[in-house]
Amino acid sequence: MLSEFRSAKVVVIDDIAANLRLLESSLRACGLRQVQGFTDSAAGLQWLQSNPWDLLLLDLDMPQPSGFEILKALAGRDRMRQPVIIVTALGDPQDRRNGLELGANDYICKPLDLHELLLRVNSNLQLSSARRALLEERDGLEHKVAERTRQLEESFQAVIRGLTRAADYKDNETGSHIIRIGASAARLAEALGEPSAWVELLRLAAPMHDVGKIGIADSILLKQGPLTAEERTVMCQHAQIGHDILRDEVRSPLLELAAEIALNHHEKWDGSGYPRGLVGEAIPLSARIVAICDVYDALRSSRPYKQPWSAERAQAFIREQAGLHFDPLLVEVISSLFEEFEAIQCGLAEPPCEPAGQTWSHSAG
Repeated sequence: MLSEFRSAKVVVIDDIAANLRLLESSLRACGLRQVQGFTDSAAGLQWLQSNPWDLLLLDLDMPQPSGFEILKALAGRDRMRQPVIIVTALGDPQDRRNGLELGANDYICKPLDLHELLLRVNSNLQLSSARRALLEERDGLEHKVAERTRQLEESFQAVIRGLTRAADYKDNETGSHIIRIGASAARLAEALGEPSAWVELLRLAAPMHDVGKIGIADSILLKQGPLTAEERTVMCQHAQIGHDILRDEVRSPLLELAAEIALNHHEKWDGSGYPRGLVGEAIPLSARIVAICDVYDALRSSRPYKQPWSAERAQAFIREQAGLHFDPLLVEVISSLFEEFEAIQCGLAEPPCEPAGQTWSHSAG
């Protein structure tokens, strides 16, 4: 009857030595190999709190701690995984009810009917075994779901990186530039005290800010001279194009943030930006952060059409644009981070480019 539970750990606590020996011998006779008995209820409680176990046979009427006190001490256990059977000579039904209310699963009265006792032991061990199997299955499923989620997230991010690289091939920017924008935007957001989960999303989303350049003709995007008014109008459409590319019916926090940045990162604090002429805090924080990081990195970088500005000159420009192009608060915060941004610039540097006479990117302003 109990062959499947031979390795179960069963604990017996009874202050009467004769009762304890009877219970232990009966359990072992039925094939249970791990039976731990205690006449000292305090020692038994300490053992229960320090070791794994599957079933407890517990007397109620004992010197302190009594069975009731032991049940109170075990109140936090998983009742289905670690069932307790009260084995008591107390005849008052209220005592048995109290024991059940304190967390016991079952009870049997003394003098014992050994056959009944073993049936109850078997029943409660089945409960314990089923609970353990259920928990193991749940943990296994949770692990599989977590692993599958991780794999899907990695695949998703790989697609996003591919899309970002595709935009790079259409532009004069470099892969190092977009990585730096992610790193610097995340650092600025962190300095602002934004939640860590949002900071990490921003790190992933910021590099996609110019993905809309995929939709701009090379004759405009790569033009070496100044753009005409008509060409400038077309060029400005890359913000809306990027938003439309990234926006999806399937709600993804990463794509939603990336679309928000793509649409708004050319807006300016004073309302002179595009595509909607938003003013101040009407511009999403994500776009305000990326805008200031993007401009600073562009100023400090070599391109075929320009030499890099010095750190002093670029930083002075950022400060001059507080309240004009940039959020004054962000200018204040980034001013304390310029040394870190320079470290990012050096750590993710790119090969120098020969200047070609032009002084500003078509899409940086």
